[in-house]
Amino acid sequence: MSKISLRKMFTMLVILGICITATISIVSAQNNTGTPTPTETVTETPTSTATPTATPTTVQSTIQPTVTTTQAPTVVATTKAEGKFRVGPTVRIRPLNDEISKDQDGLIELYMDNPSLNDIPLSVDARISVPSGIHVYGQGFGEAGAAGMVYGKFEVPPGSARTINIVIKAEKLGDFSAQFSGLYWPGDNKDAYQPISLTHPFKVLAPSKDPLKDTSGEAGGDKPKDEKPPEKSPGISIVAAISVVAIMAYMLRRRT
Repeated sequence: MSKISLRKMFTMLVILGICITATISIVSAQNNTGTPTPTETVTETPTSTATPTATPTTVQSTIQPTVTTTQAPTVVATTKAEGKFRVGPTVRIRPLNDEISKDQDGLIELYMDNPSLNDIPLSVDARISVPSGIHVYGQGFGEAGAAGMVYGKFEVPPGSARTINIVIKAEKLGDFSAQFSGLYWPGDNKDAYQPISLTHPFKVLAPSKDPLKDTSGEAGGDKPKDEKPPEKSPGISIVAAISVVAIMAYMLRRRT
């Protein structure tokens, strides 16, 4: 081969290399400058989505309301027994003096006490029997016959007490016995009565001074309900009247 042909071939290879290098450079420059590569745009077609319509459903509650019933406490009424005492009363008979003389009468004390815890009164029936020639006096007692029997009925309200002094007088000497008997019960319930009894001997040393005079009020005890208050003394009124008369007489004397 001649030198000319080798020279032409070498020149063509150089030119081809330059072209290839230039092409590579252009491609690299385009990639570095961010030239957008045309991309395929995909348009999404909207699909129709069926929205379900919610139909309100009425659900009936089967839960029953819980009702709490509070039971009221049972109150046990404490009713008192009709016609009975809560606390037993006291009915006592005590001889205070069993010798009778001219200056001293026989004396018996009847004491009745109804505690305040009771709601009903205390009813007492009392009887005293003595032989003939003996006289008995007491506030609330009355003669029941000629045989020497006296009778008295008493009522004591709750929370109170009563004392009855019974005076015994004699017209004759000797020994005798006084028989005291009685009953007491709550209110009007006479079926719940309780008996009381006492027999006591008395000795008469001398007949009483005034055997027919009632001196039971002087022996103490409760005062009778019908006892009148003492009348006022007229002494002050008399003195005032005398003074007025004296003044008038003095004035008339001066005029004359």
